[in-house]
Amino acid sequence: MWWLAWLIAAVLLGVAEFLTLTLAFGLLAAASLAAAVAAGVGASVPVQLLVFAVTGGIGLIAVRPIAKRHLALPPVSREGTDALVGRSAVVTSEVSAAGGVVHLSGEDWSARPYVEGLVIPAGVQVDVFEIAGATALVHPRDALLEPLPRET
Repeated sequence: MWWLAWLIAAVLLGVAEFLTLTLAFGLLAAASLAAAVAAGVGASVPVQLLVFAVTGGIGLIAVRPIAKRHLALPPVSREGTDALVGRSAVVTSEVSAAGGVVHLSGEDWSARPYVEGLVIPAGVQVDVFEIAGATALVHPRDALLEPLPRET
């Protein structure tokens, strides 16, 4: 019957970990599961307590500092051309499959449409979807109006 008590303790410690995100309660929940296994195979109560203490102690002393160090790492920063992806630009010279120019981050960049066959007129605001070499692959931020048919 001790295995059930250890399982209940593991669940309660798991819920506490979920609410606090400290990692300590999670490691103690794992230690409770180890004690539940020991109880399940017929170990005496002192042995169960020893299993709980040893696994919990190893987790708190060895695993938790390593995990906390990894959680404290700074976020990956985008540099160079990767930092331009997702920015907006303004078309300064019509952008088509043949090429074009956009004003992006204070500089003029050669550009092509991200979607083949699309022609983006000058003055349209676009988003940069990708940088291929020195060319920005762009897509209009808003839908382009279809040109009206000419009457002759």
